[in-house]
Amino acid sequence: MLEWEFRAASMGDLEELTELRAVAMREDLERLGRYDGQRVRQRLRDGFEPAHTWVIEVSGELAGCVALRPAEDARWLEHFYLAPHAQGCGVGSGVLRKLLEWCDRDGVPVRLNVLQGSAARRLYERYGFVLEREDPVDVFMVRAPGASSCS
Repeated sequence: MLEWEFRAASMGDLEELTELRAVAMREDLERLGRYDGQRVRQRLRDGFEPAHTWVIEVSGELAGCVALRPAEDARWLEHFYLAPHAQGCGVGSGVLRKLLEWCDRDGVPVRLNVLQGSAARRLYERYGFVLEREDPVDVFMVRAPGASSCS
């Protein structure tokens, strides 16, 4: 497992994170016939909220990002992207575990959406997320506070 750490995101991170998103999502979006390089970058620019976003670093280098946006009835896990070199090394599980600890402590459910067919869905299911609804592109999932998950 790679050692990782969070740092608060800032507007100065935005362009580097838009490039990370384009790389991280390309394969799944191409599989769905929905990859548009400009659109994939613009969607992060439009939804970027530094106050709710963390940059994930491995050895002081950018390895990913994640946002946990407060909503009326839950927190939304959004913009969870890992660079290829940080995938499959335990970073995603470690980050997710930490975020879920925060939400469990606060007693709030967590919602997210993941692309149809994405390998990330298996990660979320291992941590107690269940299907809420789906459409041809997205799978919407929810996790109750304290839901059982792998360790």
